[in-house]
Amino acid sequence: MKSSYHAWIAAIRIARRDAWRAKGRSALVLAMIALPIVGVSAADLTTRSAQLSPEQTVSRSIGAADARLKDSELSGPVYQDVEGKNSMPVGGYDKYDPRSETDPKVLTSAIPPGAQSLKDSTAHTKIRTRYGLLETDLREIDAASPLVKGMIELQRGQLPQEAGEVIATTAFLKESGFFVGSEFRARGSDAWYRIVGAYELPSDLNKSEVLAPPGTLLAPLDKAFQAAGVPGVVATDTYLVKVGGDGFTWNMVKALNTKSVQVVSRAVLLDPPAESDVPYIAQQKELGYYNPDNGLPTTELAVLATVVGLAMLEICLLAGPAFAVGARRSRRQLGLVGANGGDRRHIRAIVLSGGLVIGAAAAVTGTALGVALTLGLRSTLEEYLGARFGGFTFRPLEILGIALLAVVTGLLAAIAPAVTASRQTVLASLTGRRGTRRANRVLPVIGLLALAAGAAIALYGTASRMGSTVVAGGSAIAELGIVALTPVLVGLFGRLGRWLPLSPRLALRDAVRNRGRTAPAVAAVLAAVAGTVAVATYQHSAEIQARHEYVADLPDGAGVVTIHELGRSKDMPAVREALAQELPLAVRADVDHISYGKPGCERFTGPEGCGRAEIMRPKEQRCPLYEAKDGMDSFSDAEKKTLRKDPRCTYNRHSAQFSVVVADEKLMAALAVADPGAASALKEGKGVSFDKRNVKDGKVTVRLIDNKDEVYEPGVDPKGEDKVFPVHQTPDTAEGYGLELVLPPTAAKSAGLTTLPFASYFTLDGTATSRQKQRVAARIDQIGVEAPVTIEAGYQAGADITMLALTIFAGLVTIGAAGIATGLAQADAEADLKTLAAVGAPPRVRRTLSGFQCGVVALMGVVLGSAAGILPAVGLRLVQRRETEHLMQMAGDANDKLYVPIAVPWETLGGLLIVVPLGAALLAALVTKSSGAMARREAG
Repeated sequence: MKSSYHAWIAAIRIARRDAWRAKGRSALVLAMIALPIVGVSAADLTTRSAQLSPEQTVSRSIGAADARLKDSELSGPVYQDVEGKNSMPVGGYDKYDPRSETDPKVLTSAIPPGAQSLKDSTAHTKIRTRYGLLETDLREIDAASPLVKGMIELQRGQLPQEAGEVIATTAFLKESGFFVGSEFRARGSDAWYRIVGAYELPSDLNKSEVLAPPGTLLAPLDKAFQAAGVPGVVATDTYLVKVGGDGFTWNMVKALNTKSVQVVSRAVLLDPPAESDVPYIAQQKELGYYNPDNGLPTTELAVLATVVGLAMLEICLLAGPAFAVGARRSRRQLGLVGANGGDRRHIRAIVLSGGLVIGAAAAVTGTALGVALTLGLRSTLEEYLGARFGGFTFRPLEILGIALLAVVTGLLAAIAPAVTASRQTVLASLTGRRGTRRANRVLPVIGLLALAAGAAIALYGTASRMGSTVVAGGSAIAELGIVALTPVLVGLFGRLGRWLPLSPRLALRDAVRNRGRTAPAVAAVLAAVAGTVAVATYQHSAEIQARHEYVADLPDGAGVVTIHELGRSKDMPAVREALAQELPLAVRADVDHISYGKPGCERFTGPEGCGRAEIMRPKEQRCPLYEAKDGMDSFSDAEKKTLRKDPRCTYNRHSAQFSVVVADEKLMAALAVADPGAASALKEGKGVSFDKRNVKDGKVTVRLIDNKDEVYEPGVDPKGEDKVFPVHQTPDTAEGYGLELVLPPTAAKSAGLTTLPFASYFTLDGTATSRQKQRVAARIDQIGVEAPVTIEAGYQAGADITMLALTIFAGLVTIGAAGIATGLAQADAEADLKTLAAVGAPPRVRRTLSGFQCGVVALMGVVLGSAAGILPAVGLRLVQRRETEHLMQMAGDANDKLYVPIAVPWETLGGLLIVVPLGAALLAALVTKSSGAMARREAG
């Protein structure tokens, strides 16, 4: 035992000395191992630091209060979860009556007698900023109250003291262009407010919010909006409550739940009740909705373990040849160890100690850099995550485990070189002879079996319920099989040498002859390229599918401007004028909607006297799935599947703010309706229908429905006043883009309908430039209304740097692995290069040979990786095809067509197959010396 200890100490000292001598190679391996350690340790520290303690979580939510009371917005008793985030009616929604009246004083009556309380009111509106209009949250609370401590953090300035003073979040100041001391006003109000301070919400740094003293912001804005005839400010009130003693207990929470009050309690969050004492969970279990959070699912853990394992394999494949280079350059030293009585164990110990030393150095360096990176970028990370850390949380055991991963990786990378070095005879090591070694016949068989098993598992995954996970696992096994087969595949590449010129033929034959150093580098390139090709193939196929499934909002090149805020129709003429002045319009079709009720009513909800206009489809032309008393539950699965293919049950793939509009024949030109009868019908005073299911005997019925007559039962129509219009039905090829019925102004007027302008559809004479779009947006912004201009530009692929990043990563790995293999080849072939120089070979031969050696390794890895990467992509796409087909069978309609293509990204493959090997070869040729020192060639 003692002798073994001293032998390892000596081996570590020798390895440390060798690592210091070969600083460049040591730094390269250290960087390869340490880089992922930096990322993992920084991610661990960031995740742990971002996790708040229960006390911190409660303080950021309810300050120093014992509880926050809020209306559940459900009538009758409710059950809530422990956190107070979710609630549901007692008995579930099946027995819930939404028409029951709620008590407006429910919160104030729920405050325990003698308790200290503070009202917290929130709303939202648009604020006029330096750049336009900004959707902003509004808040009224006494920020100086002790109960607010911990909820907000004042950064600069002072708290508001009187009416007209507010404080704003730093996010609002950044987005609005304001600063402490600036004044602003809300859109629709003439009152000015001065910002006297800046604050932040520790758990929501990106929230744009303005805070004012109670009664100074929300009520004045609501009054101003109501006077302008637009929807007022809808405030949501909650109460912070301080009761003292044991705080707000779980029994007190359940008591308030009976009054439809939802509670966030400090005492409950810090000491939660048993699961059996939470009625909300019991009811969720009874209804089959309960899904406890038990951390990462088994599937995700398996995927994570697979990713970590493949990452370690990649590092070992990259670092292994580097250790082999060191062992080869130190073969004489290792031979002397053997000549002085050392056996194979001591040789292996010296090479393994190299992995141990580098791994330990990488562990220390990686974790230290991870800690420093997290500390240095803490503010940046907090802003990226949108929340302040609870503190800097350092868990020694986790960091130690991450560091141990680096040591294990270094040892694993050194195993193969250690075994190879220990098998060299003393004589071969001292004389520099390479020796001969029979190829391993077991490894290729294992690789072939793994490849076949992995492919079979991936194929099974395409039909399995755990499809994606099984495909990923099978693909990983198949890739490991290809890695094991790499020496054999490299040998097959050697047969191409007979058709190559001298330099590439020498490089290829050298690579094949020395598969022990070529195979790991090729395998490393293979692994990196396979991942890139898999992602590229999947993304390329998905993009083609998305392009095929893209549903245009309008005809290509057409546009629309729509007021998104009801009650602002008086601003539409100014919007239309701005549109005409700033854009090169060819056709502009002005569109109105039918208004039923007083101005400012919302479409579906609002006070009494508001309503809407709805097309009443003839009962025999309605989809039975939605008309039966019990809805879809009235039909068997087979009946539902059949009915979904019924033309009556197809759904409109477009949507519009209003399905019934009033416009003239210009709208047909704007919508590119080629049916000449449509424009003629509008000229003649007839309507135009885009959905034949709405038409009966050439007529369409429009019902004016008051909100008080609204019903929610399937198959039961709401009461209202019917208006019947003769219509022209367009052919099936005509598209209304969400519009189902277009009425001419004369028909609407004759029916006594009130209409209000809300949109304009248009076509362009040419195209609109970015400057023109900005100008019209600025003009509309000056009007003070939200009316976005949309111009259909067809399918636009989203900007995604994933493929670029993966391609660069694959290129770097390829160049690195090929460079390491080239360095090892030069170490092996130094005697041959000296012989070439001695017999008069030109100096460029050395440079050319190095370039081709590097290029050959890169090309073999890229070719094998490209082939290996296709398997997981095809498997995942087949899984997606099966899932899509199943979804279409269960929920698709008659218009759905299965289209899940599998397409190879030839541009990406071309770049990998040509550019990357060529770049690796050129780089190797440039960094190689064209001549070496003349020396006598050693015997052998």
